[in-house]
Amino acid sequence: MHCRHLAVVWGKFKNTSKCNGDTTVGYNEHRGEHLRICPQGYTCCTSEMEENFANKSRSEFEGMMKEASRSVQVTLTSQYKNFDGYFQDLLNKSEKALYDTFPSMYGELYTQNIKLFKDLFSELRRYYRGSNINLEEALNEFWTRLLERLFKQLNPQYHITDEYLDCMVKHSEQHKPFGEVPRDLKLKATKAFIAVRSYVQGLSVGSDVIKKVSQVSLGHECTRAIMKLVYCPHCRGMSSVKPCNNYCRNVMKGCLANQADLDTEWRNLIDSMLLVADRFDGPSNVDTVIGTIHTRISEAISNMQENKDSITAKVFQGCGNPKISTKASSGEDKKRRGKTAPDDKPSGLGLEKLVSDAKGKLRDIKDYWVTLPSVLCNERITAGSVNEDRCWNGMTKGRYLPEVMGDGLANQINNPEVEVDITKPDMTIRQQIMQLKIMTNRLRNAYNGNDVDFQDASDDMSGSGSGDGCPDEVCGKRLSKSSSTRQPGTHAIPNQSGRGVNGASSKSLPSSFLIFLSMAVMAMQYLWR
Repeated sequence: MHCRHLAVVWGKFKNTSKCNGDTTVGYNEHRGEHLRICPQGYTCCTSEMEENFANKSRSEFEGMMKEASRSVQVTLTSQYKNFDGYFQDLLNKSEKALYDTFPSMYGELYTQNIKLFKDLFSELRRYYRGSNINLEEALNEFWTRLLERLFKQLNPQYHITDEYLDCMVKHSEQHKPFGEVPRDLKLKATKAFIAVRSYVQGLSVGSDVIKKVSQVSLGHECTRAIMKLVYCPHCRGMSSVKPCNNYCRNVMKGCLANQADLDTEWRNLIDSMLLVADRFDGPSNVDTVIGTIHTRISEAISNMQENKDSITAKVFQGCGNPKISTKASSGEDKKRRGKTAPDDKPSGLGLEKLVSDAKGKLRDIKDYWVTLPSVLCNERITAGSVNEDRCWNGMTKGRYLPEVMGDGLANQINNPEVEVDITKPDMTIRQQIMQLKIMTNRLRNAYNGNDVDFQDASDDMSGSGSGDGCPDEVCGKRLSKSSSTRQPGTHAIPNQSGRGVNGASSKSLPSSFLIFLSMAVMAMQYLWR
C-alpha cells in the first residue's frame, strides 16, 4: 500500500506540508480498526483524518449542489427579468402613447379626465404585479366613469344629476355608446393579463423552489456515503483510482432521494408554462392587446362622439329629458380630427424571440431533478463507463456489481450505499412540492383564461380546469391531474395574493382552508408512519 501520496492530499487540506512522511498522522499504513467509515483493512488514515475528510467531502458536495442549482436559478431569474421587463414596457408605451396623442385629439375630453386614464393604467399595473384587484371589475368601473363624464361633457347644455347618470349607465348595455370595444377589450385584456401574470409568477416560483431546495442540509448517512465514495480510496492508498460511475450514482440517488421526488410536479410546472407561453400569440396576442390599449380607448371615444345624437336620444327616451342647465356653456369641446389614435402595433418579433428562447431553456431544465445524480457523477469525479473494472467500488479497485437504484425516496429502500429512511420525507421539500402543485394549477387555469383565485374549491381540488380551452389530449398528457389548491402568498416576485376576474373575493376563503387541510393531511400521514 502506497500512503506517501496522502501527504499531498492531507497537506493541502491542512494547508501545511510539514507532516509529509510523519507516521503519527497516517502516512504509513497500519491496521484500520479505528475507522468508522472506510473499510477497516490496512489504511493510511487516522481517525482524525477520516473525520476531517468526512467534513471536507460534505462541504464539497454542498458546494457542487449549489453550483448545479445556481445555473438553473440564473436561467429562471434571467427569464423572469426578460419577460417582466418586456410586459411592463408594453404597458408603459401604451400609456405614454395615450398621453402623447389624446390632448391634441380630444382636447378637454382628455384633459378633464386625465386622472381616469392614469388610474386605469395604475390598476392594470397593480394587477400584473399581484395586487388584490378584480381586473374585470376595474375595467367595468373605468368604462362606467368614462361614459358618465363624456356624456356630461358632450351635453353641456343640460343639468345632469348623479341619479340621471345612474339611469343612463343601467341602459348602457342596450345603447352600447362605446360600441363593442369595452366587451372586446375586457375579454382579451383579462386573458392576456392572466397569462402574463401567471407566467412570470411561474418563473419566480420555480426559482424560489430551486433556491430553497439547494439549502436543504445533508443527512449523517449521506455524509458518510460521500466520504467513502471520494476519500476512502486515498486511505486505501489508491489516490489515482476514481469511483465507479454506478457506485457514485447510487450514492447520489440515496443522498438526493427527496429532491428526486420533485420531478413529477417540476415537469408539470414546466409543461404548464410552455402551454401558457403559447397563449402569448393567437386571438389574445399579448403584444396587440397590451400594447394597443390606448388605441382601443380612442376607438371607444370616437364611437361615442360619432353617434352622439342617436345615443343621447336613446338615453332621453329611457331616462327622460334632463333640465336645461342655467350655467352658460363654455363652448363646444374640441372634436377629434376624424381619426382614432395611431395604431402602432408592436411587431411581436421581440416577444416571439423571447418565447422561443424561453421554451428552449425550460425544456433544458425539465428533467433537472432526476438527472442531477448523473450530472454530479461526471467524468471529473468518476472513472466513467470505460474503466468499470479499474474503479473504486467502495471496498477496493474493481467492478461495481450492485444495480443502480431508481429515482425518488420510495426506491431507496434497498440502496446498498446510503441508508435512507423512506418513512421520513424531508418536510422542506414536501412544502416545495406543494408550491409547485399550486403554481401548476394557477398556470393551467391561466391557459384556459381563468384566474385560479376565482375558481370554486371543487375546481381547485380536481385541478381539471374548465376544459373549454385546454383539451384532454393536451392537458391530460402534459399536465398532472393532481394539481390542487392555489398558491398561498409566499412568493414576493410578483405577489401571489391577486384577485382575478371571474368571481368575488370571498371565494378565496375555501381555497385557503384547503391549503391548510392539505398540509394537515400530510402531517397526519407522516405521524401514522
